[in-house]
Amino acid sequence: MERASNSESNDHWDLEILPKRNLLDINLRELWNYKDLVALFVKRDFVSQYTQTILGPLWHIIQPLLTTAMFLFLFGKVAKISTDGIEPVLFYMAGITIWNYFSACLTSTSSTFVTNAAIFGKVYFPRLILPISVVLSNVIRFGIQFMLLFVTMLIYATVFHNPIHWSFNWLYIPLLVFAMACMGLGMGIIISSLTTKYRDMTLLLTFAVQLGMYATPIAFPYSFIKGKSYQWLIDANPLTSIAEAFRYCLFGHGTVTANGLVYSGIFILVTVTIGILMFNKVEKDFMDTV
Repeated sequence: MERASNSESNDHWDLEILPKRNLLDINLRELWNYKDLVALFVKRDFVSQYTQTILGPLWHIIQPLLTTAMFLFLFGKVAKISTDGIEPVLFYMAGITIWNYFSACLTSTSSTFVTNAAIFGKVYFPRLILPISVVLSNVIRFGIQFMLLFVTMLIYATVFHNPIHWSFNWLYIPLLVFAMACMGLGMGIIISSLTTKYRDMTLLLTFAVQLGMYATPIAFPYSFIKGKSYQWLIDANPLTSIAEAFRYCLFGHGTVTANGLVYSGIFILVTVTIGILMFNKVEKDFMDTV
């Protein structure tokens, strides 16, 4: 008996799984220790999107091109909405690029619990890894579409003599992309926490994302709605200042205010905090409801 007790006291555990002490309990070191798993999930998410497809990743190029063509016809030719002094093709493509990243992060993370229930029920890993990996995998998509935008800018500079606006503001673009990622992550994990019980939230989200693009300065500049009765609706949208700032960094045109950026920053902070609270609460017993 004494020998057995000594061997027990000398046991060393590589991993000890403990319940979360509070809803804001986030073990950043544990997330870092699972960075290899994050990389595997990023690869899985990117590859699985194009399994059994004909064009594969080329859809990342085709989609913004087709959407830009549609915007050129509807908003440029039919509605004749100004693009705030920016070449229309570049104006629409820039808005579509930043919006696609946000919407992809939001819609993908919103189904985290439902689509990965089988994995959650078999093996332990920090659950927050999955929505984070989704956000990172969509960076690849954003990178492809941003390169398409940059190549288009080079073509316009070379062929149509439309000079590229080089400035230090380009250094802020990664920060704006990070802000979009955090907003998509925060809102996505809030919705994913709700969809464990209310599956129709997914249908509501699809409808909301479609409407949200037209409530954000993607197909029109902020200057177009100034003084109009619905300006308050665009001002209340936390994506407005980020979309305008993204275009301003690229082209030197846009309506960017400190108040708007601060409002967006506060909204992101609150959203991510609420999202983590709900995520930590739901992950304890979501397997009983999914």
